[in-house]
Amino acid sequence: MTITALALPWLVGLIAVALVFDFLNGLHDAANSIATIVSTRVLRPRYAVIWAAFFNFIAFLFFGLHVAQTLGTGIVDASIVDAPVIFAALIGAIAWNVATWVLGIPSSSSHALVGGLVGAGLAKAGPPVIVWAGLGKTIAAIVLSPLLGFLLALLLVLAVSWSFVRATPFAVDRTFRVMQFLSASLYSLGHGGNDAQKTMGIIAVLLYSQGLLGSEFYIPLWVVLACQGAMALGTLLGGWRIVHTMGSRITRLNPMQGFCAETGGAITLFAATWLGVPVSTTHTITGAIVGVGAARRTSAVRWGVAGNIVIAWVLTMPAAALIAAGCYALVGLFA
Repeated sequence: MTITALALPWLVGLIAVALVFDFLNGLHDAANSIATIVSTRVLRPRYAVIWAAFFNFIAFLFFGLHVAQTLGTGIVDASIVDAPVIFAALIGAIAWNVATWVLGIPSSSSHALVGGLVGAGLAKAGPPVIVWAGLGKTIAAIVLSPLLGFLLALLLVLAVSWSFVRATPFAVDRTFRVMQFLSASLYSLGHGGNDAQKTMGIIAVLLYSQGLLGSEFYIPLWVVLACQGAMALGTLLGGWRIVHTMGSRITRLNPMQGFCAETGGAITLFAATWLGVPVSTTHTITGAIVGVGAARRTSAVRWGVAGNIVIAWVLTMPAAALIAAGCYALVGLFA
């Protein structure tokens, strides 16, 4: 199958929409990379976003493209994917992202995209097109990624507290103000490595459906660079409503706690990316921030705020799926 002249504007337009989603992903999830380093006042916001955007962009140099493969072929059957399916999936994800961004709710851009793809696929061909193994591990990660981030951050706080038990508070603060540059870099790498790959998978499966990748699915280099660049630009512009929620409303952080939260979250993201599991960076860092707060005392965590975030997590995939299914139906009326 080869692309027709009539389909070319559709293809270019859909790639542009996918990159807009990736940009919004960076904008929406900027807080994941910079909330802790901003809230601990190690970096001013304008410098923090530049720092995060740089490491977002270079993430493709450190990871394979396993997550992109999962999004491209492991959520819905690639043979049923066409331009209307991709369009509806992206609209479902973008609509949910914009709504939660306006409200300052740190929901998952990743799961919004997965939900949009599932909703559009179901609207087109029903349950048989769902790749349940890939979708199942994505759903499992909704629980496992914040739990692992929570546990790792909690253990890191305890280990660091024991190691620095004889140090003065001033020495601890000075040490971890430096160390937080490293932890923020690692988390931004994990964010760019996992999140940008999801849009890569969407664009690549669209190209594959049009016969532009030949008989074998793969991710072209220009797609990798375009997606990493779009996400880095979104991060550069920031998402300050969500930064405030993540960085201060869940719990107050000092540099040592910020380092532990970012490092615990980064380890979780690195493992998931290498395994090809599309996890939520939002879920992961939220779990880690709650973990460091709980290590101090359970009352240090504002559980009401955390509870509202969890509700948004639960609603994200079905809400994006419903929007995408409705969009697919509307496209069908004009096709």
